[in-house]
Amino acid sequence: MKLSKILTLVLALAMTAAMFAGCAGGDDKVLTMATNAEFPPFEFLEGEEIVGADVDMAKALAEKLGMTLEITNIDFDAALTGASTGKYDVAVAGITANDDRRKNMDFSNDYYTASQAIIVMADSEIKTAADLEGKTISCQEGTTGEQYLLDNEYAIQSFKTGAEAISALTTAKVDAVVIDNAVAKALSEKQEGKTIVLDEALTKENYAIATKKGNTELVEKINTALAELEADGTLAEIFAKYELPYDAE
Repeated sequence: MKLSKILTLVLALAMTAAMFAGCAGGDDKVLTMATNAEFPPFEFLEGEEIVGADVDMAKALAEKLGMTLEITNIDFDAALTGASTGKYDVAVAGITANDDRRKNMDFSNDYYTASQAIIVMADSEIKTAADLEGKTISCQEGTTGEQYLLDNEYAIQSFKTGAEAISALTTAKVDAVVIDNAVAKALSEKQEGKTIVLDEALTKENYAIATKKGNTELVEKINTALAELEADGTLAEIFAKYELPYDAE
């Protein structure tokens, strides 16, 4: 009788362990992604849903990896920190993979080429980058646009979002905005002709997916999936959907 009870207990414990092991395996099937949904057309909100080119790409990547994508919308700086510390598997938010950021995190292969652009009021006297001298310029915190302005010693006002940065322009608090070119166009279009984006590109930058430094296995899996999405035309299709120029070469 006692032996039977012991066997029953052992079987019950084994079943419980198997159940928790199954749960752990399920967690491994989730790809956690941090983003900042204030960066149209790469990531933005439609109602409460996070959408955009980066989001579509990340969903396609997760599918290739056999994983479910779980997105968290936070500040841009927090998204970078979250990826670098491993709080999130990846950060995907129009992130430029520059040398400074590579000191703290690893990156996938590049998936998009961008640049910094200038937004001004339609009647502004600012026509080129040279005209920014002595002006006050707004930008988004933690971005390469902000760093460009700091490196060139401009007077700046930094904001949490690009929407706040352009609002500072339209309310005459600053003279111009510097932000990624595709985002500049998307933000400017909402102003119904009050603002324009200058043709001059200030930089050339490459977007990549950020993850914790040393997470080589995940980076390799992402790179393989990215190559497949490029080869089968999925990336080109995604960027075309959002009217983004894309050169697979």
